[in-house]
Amino acid sequence: MQNTTTHDKARDAGLVCQLQEYKRGKMSDLYCKDLCMTFADPMSGSKVEALKDIQFNLKEGEILTVLGPSGCGKTTLLNMIAGFITPTSGTLSLGGVDIQAPGAERGMVFQQGALFEWLTVARNVDFGLRMKGMSEEESIELVNFWLDTVGLQGFGETPTYQLSGGMQQRVALARCLVNDPDLILMDEPLGALDALTREKMQSLILELWKKTGKTIIVITHSVEEALLLGERLFVMAPRPGRIHREYNLPFAEMGLKRSLREIKQEKEFSTIREEILTMIWDMEEEIMGGV
Repeated sequence: MQNTTTHDKARDAGLVCQLQEYKRGKMSDLYCKDLCMTFADPMSGSKVEALKDIQFNLKEGEILTVLGPSGCGKTTLLNMIAGFITPTSGTLSLGGVDIQAPGAERGMVFQQGALFEWLTVARNVDFGLRMKGMSEEESIELVNFWLDTVGLQGFGETPTYQLSGGMQQRVALARCLVNDPDLILMDEPLGALDALTREKMQSLILELWKKTGKTIIVITHSVEEALLLGERLFVMAPRPGRIHREYNLPFAEMGLKRSLREIKQEKEFSTIREEILTMIWDMEEEIMGGV
């Protein structure tokens, strides 16, 4: 018991040091100004205006959820922030530095995890650290700490393909966090999970958000999930994609102290959920009517 207690204290001290180092860095606010994205078909020459005039600032440590009807450009926006695609016009910056390509200060969690299933859990998590040339001794400590944090104690040597979908998403979260990004981008990270596992993972995301102080953007199709996870929530309108309405919500903070199932019973939660569902339904009807 004594060894376990000492070990846990050492790991907690490691997290404190990591967070202190993070706080000493410059403020990593995200600025998006007048973002537009138009895709052109090289064969036909036709163009599709995916996003238009996207403008917002996201302060360091905030958690933002984004939802809207299919085709509203949610993933396109995330891919621009990740640096995977370059906007047609407008500017993007994180911590005062323009975003022009993928970078280590931005971590991505995909819907399917994008893991190397033939590798062990630990080898998936430490992949980025090995690419940086970190010593094995140091990387082992970090990997074990984050596996403990996401609830995968003792699974380091397990082949990744043997894990359930929920456990694989925990691996994806650990792999992202171990590289200490300023901004975490999540593209439908829980969309493939069953209802019970999804609720547990939502609670884990909130716990990690509060524990690490990271800035997080979550793309989702679930109105309930957007309400539960977002301090701020954007509802996007399609063709071209733009921010239709923004909400500032109390439910993420509430979810740190209460069960998410209990929060869903709140009158305010139900009222906003129905309002957004109606909003998106009307948008979908408009889209279908225009086909």
